[in-house]
Amino acid sequence: MPRGPEPRHLHIHRDLLRELKSLVWQGREIHLVVQRARIVVLAHEGHGTEEIAQIVGWTARAVRKWKARFESAPALGTLNDAARSGRPSKVPLSIRCQLVRLACERPNHEIMRFRDVWTYASLSDVLAAKTGYRLSISEIGRILRFKEIRPHHVAQWLHCEDPDFLPKAEAVCELYLNPPKDAVVVCVDEKPMQALERRHPTHVGRNGTVRYEYEYKRHGTQVLLAAFDIASGKVLGHVLPRRTGPALVDFMEALARKYPTQQVHVVWDNLNVHYDGKDERWTRFNARHGDRFHFIYTPKHASWMNQVEIWFSILHRRILRHADFGSADHQKDDVEGFIRHWNKTEAHPFRWTWRTDHVKNRREVASATTADAQVPS
Repeated sequence: MPRGPEPRHLHIHRDLLRELKSLVWQGREIHLVVQRARIVVLAHEGHGTEEIAQIVGWTARAVRKWKARFESAPALGTLNDAARSGRPSKVPLSIRCQLVRLACERPNHEIMRFRDVWTYASLSDVLAAKTGYRLSISEIGRILRFKEIRPHHVAQWLHCEDPDFLPKAEAVCELYLNPPKDAVVVCVDEKPMQALERRHPTHVGRNGTVRYEYEYKRHGTQVLLAAFDIASGKVLGHVLPRRTGPALVDFMEALARKYPTQQVHVVWDNLNVHYDGKDERWTRFNARHGDRFHFIYTPKHASWMNQVEIWFSILHRRILRHADFGSADHQKDDVEGFIRHWNKTEAHPFRWTWRTDHVKNRREVASATTADAQVPS
């Protein structure tokens, strides 16, 4: 049956047209919704059905359908798919509720012995034992994913019991954000390293994936002592066979020679060698240097507040994680070479975004880019 003449112009209110054009230009909605909005806008501009179909790459029948639907209900919501009833659920609601309740409980000896974390298979077994209704593993996964429940995932957290957490954290943040004039702020810490040699050469696959042999030879361990200057981003580092109190004092002597006249504020964690000990190592060290050194300790279990840890993560990703060291000396040469390269070409300060004011902290961290957010919130 031949169709009657089709109106070429679709009348749309000015405010609604502005919203439609914004949706098309931004392209942030689902692709189908954006295409439907293009159809409506083009129809408003006077384009015919066949012409619109060619522009958007749809059939004329589909274009005609969405023009008619929007004309009958001119609103942005009209562009979305209509709700569908779908196939009736085969799993009774009571069984779904029982499954969710099980998944939100931790396994114990009464529910299931010798298991601390749920799996889909173990949930299926316990649900069948309790209700006589067995669900497949895939069905259990679908139900729990829809509810955003992940009983097989384990997250770790660490509770800091330091009663002076806030004053210590404020002291560290104040140094980072408002360093004293004509003074130096350095972050000092140690990084243990294993010198590992792969038994077979590392190679690159056809798709660009780096592949290295799982088995390795150990050539011992050593430690990197490092000091990160928060103003310049430069690093002073020494690779040593082991970490000892005298070795750390020697490293700090090198740091004193690097800054011979300035006041030096040292941020480090609560490791035992960072305290005086029986020999009063740091009291005597400071006396030798005119009491120029001021030691600031991060809160207990908050060594992430030490900015040198950020630099250690860069070193680990760039040099240590996938490396192949034939000896401990080989590793030492590579690490010290990277330090020289860093200081010459890449050294830069890190932007500190963490605050002890939690409201301000959440706002600033949320607005920071990935490149800027150098510390966990």
